[in-house]
Amino acid sequence: MEPGTEVRTWLAPAKINLALHVTGQRSDGYHLIDSLAVFTRFGDRLDIEPAEQDEFSVSGRYAAGLPLDDGNLVVKARDALRREAGVHNTPPVAIRLEKNLPIASGVGGGSSDAAAALNGLARLWKLDIGDGSLARIGLSLGADLPMCLTSKPLVARGIGDEVSPLSAFPALGLVLVNPGIAVSTPDVFKALSSRDNEALPPLPKRLDFHAIRNWLEATRNDLEPAARSIEPAIGEALKVLRRADAAFARMSGSGATCFGLFETGNVAKRAAIAIRARHPDWFVAATRSMEVSGGEA
Repeated sequence: MEPGTEVRTWLAPAKINLALHVTGQRSDGYHLIDSLAVFTRFGDRLDIEPAEQDEFSVSGRYAAGLPLDDGNLVVKARDALRREAGVHNTPPVAIRLEKNLPIASGVGGGSSDAAAALNGLARLWKLDIGDGSLARIGLSLGADLPMCLTSKPLVARGIGDEVSPLSAFPALGLVLVNPGIAVSTPDVFKALSSRDNEALPPLPKRLDFHAIRNWLEATRNDLEPAARSIEPAIGEALKVLRRADAAFARMSGSGATCFGLFETGNVAKRAAIAIRARHPDWFVAATRSMEVSGGEA
C-alpha cells in the first residue's frame, strides 16, 4: 500500500512443518510436539482499514463455505484483541480476507489469518501491547497461533506454544500440493499409533539446502501415517512430488497438504507447472520459505 493510505495489507503465510514429532500427551488431551516450521511467501492476504462499523468479507479460491461471523478465527481474533485493549481504543474496522490456501489442509491457514489480524490490528489501532500479550491472546484461539504470530523459521515445542525462533535459516524452494481434500486434525490425532516419540535431533551447525535435506531424512512427521490411513490420496500427492524430482517430500502438519523441497525457486516453479498440468483440479503452488539471516534475532 502507498505510505499514508489507511488500508493496510498483511500476508498470512502458509506454515510448513518440515518435521513434526509427537512427544507426549497432556492430561487435558492436548498433544505435545517438537516441530521445525517455516513460513512461505505464498499465503492468504488481509486488507484492514478503519470503517464506520465492523465489516468482514472473504474472497479468493477457497472462500466458499467460510463463516463470516465469530465462527471465523479472524473475527474471533478481532473481538479478543478488542476485549483486551478496551472498546474505546479499538474503533470499527473493515477486514477483507483473500483466501488462497485450502481449508483444513495442515498449513495453518486459519491460524495464520488470525495471527495476521492480531498483528495488523495492533498496528492499526496503535496499541501498546507486547509480543507476550499477543501470544497469550493467540493461544486462547488455537495452539498454532503463537507460531503464526512469529512467522519466521522456528522450533515449536509444548502444544506449539513454546516457540524458539532460529537465528539463521535459508530460504527454501518449495512446491505445495493438496489433492483437494480436507483432513480433520482431531481425527488424525485419534488415529495415532504412538504418542510418546523421541524429540527432534539437534539441527546441523551449518544450515544450507543439503544439510537441511539430510537432517530431514533423520526426522519424521508422526501424523503422516495416521493421515494417510484416513486419506490415501496423501500418498498419491507425495508420489507426484517425488516424480517431479523433489529432493525431499513430506506431509505438512496434520495434512493433507504435502511439500516438496527443491534446490532453487526456478526448479520449484517448473515442477509446479508439470504437476498442475497433470492434476489441474489440485491445489499446487511454487513458493519460497522466508529466510532469517544470521544478523537477525
